[in-house]
Amino acid sequence: MPRHLAALLAALMLTQPLAAQQVFTAQPSAAQLLESPVLLVDIRQPHEWVETGVLPNALLLPFDNPEQFLDALAPHLQPGQPVALICRTGSRTAQAVQAIAPALDTPVIDLGGGMFRLLREGYQPAQPTRAQGCTIC
Repeated sequence: MPRHLAALLAALMLTQPLAAQQVFTAQPSAAQLLESPVLLVDIRQPHEWVETGVLPNALLLPFDNPEQFLDALAPHLQPGQPVALICRTGSRTAQAVQAIAPALDTPVIDLGGGMFRLLREGYQPAQPTRAQGCTIC
């Protein structure tokens, strides 16, 4: 694992590997997420993005079906760049990470606690934009 990737994963406060693949759970702050070079993917549904806001650097891509999700994610992947998934509370990301990690050649991070955790910590979210992939904005 490249040194910068190892440092990034450590900075994201990784708590535990979940499987033999590079799958992790982390609870970074909003500031860490905004500054990190991970591909941050918000897997909630469009109405949830509008209701609670989003991280401004997140790709907005609902997770409904693993194969469709991976097809839509593929054009955004960079070699070696970790992929971090966020949802509302963390339960959807746990399922999504396990479903997509075997198909990816990069670390996959489950952002535990989701947007609700960030909101509880005082994060003021941005409004979703079409540039991020919002289909109802």
